[in-house]
Amino acid sequence: MSVPEEPDIRFLLANERTFLAYERTAVGLVAAALAVFHLIDPSWAQRLLGVLLVGCAVIAAGGGWLRFRQADRAIREGRELPPTLPVNVLALGVLAM
Repeated sequence: MSVPEEPDIRFLLANERTFLAYERTAVGLVAAALAVFHLIDPSWAQRLLGVLLVGCAVIAAGGGWLRFRQADRAIREGRELPPTLPVNVLALGVLAM
């Protein structure tokens, strides 16, 4: 039985940096939501914008984790990376705001 070959560490580190960028984006979106809740006069539009920002933060954090796991598995198995849905959903959400 042969020992599986370890993937190039550069690919693994690049995948990790991408995951951290997703998480950094999620933290920024939560900070923006907090600013909206505390700095804008209370109204239905303010609440809606804040909730949308928090929703985008959840998509960024969860989608980043899922993408990290998918990419890690593909890198270790030597397959092509699968298409990504969270980026498209997050981009549409931010664009809608």
